[in-house]
Amino acid sequence: MNSSSTRRQATRAKLYEAAVTLIAEQGFSATTVDEIAERAGVAKGTVYYNFKSKAELFEELLRYGVGLLASSLQEAADEAERRGGTKIEALDGMIRAGLVFIDRYPAFTQLYVAELWRTNRAWQSTLMVVRQQAVAVVETVLREGVERGELSEEIDIPLTSAALVGMVLVAALDWQAFQRERSIDDVHSALSRLLHGRVSGC
Repeated sequence: MNSSSTRRQATRAKLYEAAVTLIAEQGFSATTVDEIAERAGVAKGTVYYNFKSKAELFEELLRYGVGLLASSLQEAADEAERRGGTKIEALDGMIRAGLVFIDRYPAFTQLYVAELWRTNRAWQSTLMVVRQQAVAVVETVLREGVERGELSEEIDIPLTSAALVGMVLVAALDWQAFQRERSIDDVHSALSRLLHGRVSGC
């Protein structure tokens, strides 16, 4: 990668970080390009050099952030596979990877979850695509688990995948907002018990 491409990627990363922080703080409509440029420490023209509009910046932000999440989940699944672990162990590793991601990017996660509930955005179709990108990683692990006989054939793979991703997102946001005294190990342990079906006293 040449130095020009490296600089542009670094600039885009600064713009993404500035935009996600501001939009999480005050909403998309209230956030201006001037504010994004100021927070990123660049000229306003730099924003428009990299993105045609604020909406395009936000759309690319969704792709960038969910891409990072999906990569984190995939890396956890691959690591379990390298160790010869089960698909349940892979899912458990993915839960932790999701928590680590959310702990690192809380503003993006808050923004992403909020946008999932809105249906009138210009980037709704993009949001559905990037959502599937993360869910598909979990779907693959579940499908392989069923094929290997490690998981029940009765599993509804698409719904279970979405439920697992949703569980991590919502639980982590609750942790970030209301239970910050808890460690990531503590939160992971609680979600791991759910995954392993160990919440019943029977």
